[in-house]
Amino acid sequence: MTLLRVEERGLWCEAGGFHIDPWLPVPRALITHGHSDHARVGSEAYLSTPLTAAIMRQRFGVEGVFETAVYSERRRIGEVGISFHPAGHVLGSAQIRIEYRGEVCVVSGDYKLAPDPTCTPFEPVPCHTFVTESTYGLPIFRWPDQDRVLADVTSWWRANRERGKCSVLFAYPLGKAQRLLAGLSGDEPMFCHGAVERMNRVYRESGVALPPTRWPGDQPKGFDWSGALVVAPPSAQGSPWMKRFGAVSTAFASGWMRIRGTRRHKSIDRGFVLSDHADWSGLQEAITESGAQRVLVTHGYRAPMVRWLTESGLEAAALDTPFEGERNEIEDASEDGA
Repeated sequence: MTLLRVEERGLWCEAGGFHIDPWLPVPRALITHGHSDHARVGSEAYLSTPLTAAIMRQRFGVEGVFETAVYSERRRIGEVGISFHPAGHVLGSAQIRIEYRGEVCVVSGDYKLAPDPTCTPFEPVPCHTFVTESTYGLPIFRWPDQDRVLADVTSWWRANRERGKCSVLFAYPLGKAQRLLAGLSGDEPMFCHGAVERMNRVYRESGVALPPTRWPGDQPKGFDWSGALVVAPPSAQGSPWMKRFGAVSTAFASGWMRIRGTRRHKSIDRGFVLSDHADWSGLQEAITESGAQRVLVTHGYRAPMVRWLTESGLEAAALDTPFEGERNEIEDASEDGA
């Protein structure tokens, strides 16, 4: 690779002297978004969108020098031109465009093309080389209509209310939880685990409309949880924190629910297919719209995607990382954050 290469600390741009989403501390890190498999702590200096910076400070209390750039703002780092463009993944998420001596490379981070009222939509960025994720890079992964999924979640919640149960919906605290909250409707109150509520605060402060939510820890002892909806991170499943809700029905919103048997394996009552990553069709569309003749594939199902791209006439190769996309977005959710 001429402009970018993988070294021991992550994706490295030698011409600019920076890493993109490094997995170890570095002198200068450009960050695509605030999920922990992309935004790592310990670096000396960071450059990201303003909302990603706000998310990192809220989640990690990050130290170091922070610079920010709004979408499409052009910057130069040495001889390299860089800019951030919407990725449609979560609030503040970005693709990073890098230009050096006429060569343009776009590092897409994580992205989705599906509509989402809680973040800026994906924007195709023309380039010579496109670095794409492949979290769901198999033809089996094709997402159902989002409105239908949200209607199914609401119906599940209402059915539990009629049975006198509390509905506990597991979803990643950054992005997925807010997307669900924005699309749900019901007469009973909605509660959010502390890890989710902290991210809700950042979303609301950025102007994203979310329904009113409460923190379970503020409720008195003996509170009646029947009929309530509680949104919590997957790591809360089976923890002592869950005991307060009494009789519950559990569900998980994830693209992995598309695989038969996942719900049973995770010991949950319902699974809803909803992902903040592109499905198979979305990946193909994003790659085509980039106009890139060279595609570098990272995260998830790399080999099948590389094979498909090569058979389609593109130059393609896999980039190894220690992370696997959505599987790694299960945030830390201790009792202290409840």
